This record gives sequence, structure tokens and C-alpha cells, in this order.
Amino acid sequence: MSEQIRTAVIGVGYLGRFHAQKYAQLPGSHLVAVVDSREPVRAAVAAELGTRALPDHRSLLGAVDAVSIVTPTPAHYGIAREFLEAGAHVLVEKPVTETVEQARELVEVARRCGRVLQVGHLERFNAAVLAAEPHLSRPRFIECQRLAPFKERGTDVNVVLDLMIHDIDIVQTIVGAPLEAIDAVGTPVFSGAVDIANARLRFANGCVANVTASRVSLKTERKLRVFRDDAYVSIDLQQKILTVIRKRPNAPGAGELPVTIEEQSFEQGDALRAEIESFLECIRSGRRPVVDGEDGLRALETAIRITAQLAGGRAVAS
Repeated sequence: MSEQIRTAVIGVGYLGRFHAQKYAQLPGSHLVAVVDSREPVRAAVAAELGTRALPDHRSLLGAVDAVSIVTPTPAHYGIAREFLEAGAHVLVEKPVTETVEQARELVEVARRCGRVLQVGHLERFNAAVLAAEPHLSRPRFIECQRLAPFKERGTDVNVVLDLMIHDIDIVQTIVGAPLEAIDAVGTPVFSGAVDIANARLRFANGCVANVTASRVSLKTERKLRVFRDDAYVSIDLQQKILTVIRKRPNAPGAGELPVTIEEQSFEQGDALRAEIESFLECIRSGRRPVVDGEDGLRALETAIRITAQLAGGRAVAS
């Protein structure tokens, strides 16, 4: 592939506009066009970034090398498949598709076409999460809380697919073992879908994760806590603070705590830019994305199992 990658963004609402800004800024990316069915929206973003505004993505098939798909979830599958089959690499926002079957098909299409399929689980590019990776082996218990005030944006899906899926992806990556059972509760509050939910996930290696997501809270909070036999790791994903508490290898001296405490703070950074840079680098190098289609499929499978249990009101085992 030539050094300059021809890029486009399909869907330039709140989040899609940020995608377009990154492609316009990054060296080696030529933002060919932005696409949105809403004329004022696409015109404003195109004018801001000095690119073309199009009402339909089909005119770009075969004319771009890579796209971000930032449309409502029901449109992900059809658009992603068309671009993959036309030879483009695809970064699709989470959840990857509406159904597990669609996600499996996209993974297969990307494999058959030899194209990168990356899924937008942005927290994998969070500086505190990246720094924590060496400390996350052999987890015994994981606790996640992702709380946010209510916003109309994102309510086309329930809180599991909107917010909890981020932590589902991180937890399953950390644990690295099959999921054996789910016990979940949740309820709608302000929307027609579930707005607050809790899921207890039990894995084949004995690890248990307790995951809570709410979009009806008074404050925003994104925290992840990992407990091991010899350490406790706390990650504040919002404030970008990593705390590692370990047992001392030797008996503590007089006045010493029986543990050591290390805390690191990180710059807020730009996780979306890092995600898109990684996507473009995967296209150039052929390496596996940090979050590929299989990862997106795995997170979606679990999110849909949780959703099914919330609808049926009973535990789900493998």
C-alpha cells in the first residue's frame, strides 16, 4: 500500500466527527470524504476539515483504503461488509454489530478478503490500562464500575451494549479463560431499554468478575479493580490513575505497613487518536489489531448473553 492511506468516516455525529478530525490530522492519512444522511451535519464537518460531504457511502466503495464506521449499531454490519468486500480496511465502533451471527460473518469476510477489521473498544488504548498490563496476570476477582449521567445519545441500545461492553472486553482479555456462567440484574429507568445493570461473570479458571454499568447516575465514574493472591490493582480509567498494592516480600519492620503502595498518574492523552494511529499502522504492517473482529465478537457474545438474561430474569450457564 502507498504511504498515503485514503480514509473516510461513515457517520459524523458526536463521535464520528472526532474520528474525522483524527484522520484529517494524522500524517499518512488523506481524508477523502465524510458521509452522513443529515445534510447539515455532514456539511459542517466537511467544511471544518476541508473535505467532501456525501449523503451515501456507496460512492466510496473502491475509492478509499480505510473507513471508520460510526453509525447507529443496526447499520454496522451492512456497511462494514460492503467496504471489506470492496477491498477497504474497517474500523467499526462498538458494539461491532447488532447480532452475534453478523459479527461472525464480518470476521469471516475480513479473513477471506485479507483486510483489517478493528473494533472501537477505546479503553484498550487508555494510558492507565496499558500501564497496568504487567500487573494483571492470574486475577482471582475483578470489580468494574462504569457510571454516567443520562444522555439521549447512545440509547438506541441498552446500557450493557452501550457502556458495560467496554468492561466486558477488558475483563475477558485480562482473564483469558472461557466464561462459564452469568448472573445479571438490571432495569430501565429513563429510556425504553435497560439503563442500569449488574452482571456477575464466572470463568473456567475460577476468576469472578462483578461488573456494574449505569447511565442514570449523578456523576461519571470508570473504575476497574483487580485482586490477585499477592496484589490489588486499582485503575481509575477516567482520571488515569494506576495504584498497585502488593504484599511485602519480607516481614514489615516497626511502623511499616505490610504492603507497598505504588501510584502513577498519566496525562489524559488522546485514546481515540492512538486507536486510529494503531489501525493505520496495522494496515501498513499487516499486524493484528489490538482489538480485532474476534475480540469484538467475544465481547458482543457476552453482552448479548447478559441482555438475554436481563430479559428472562434467570441465570445463564454455558
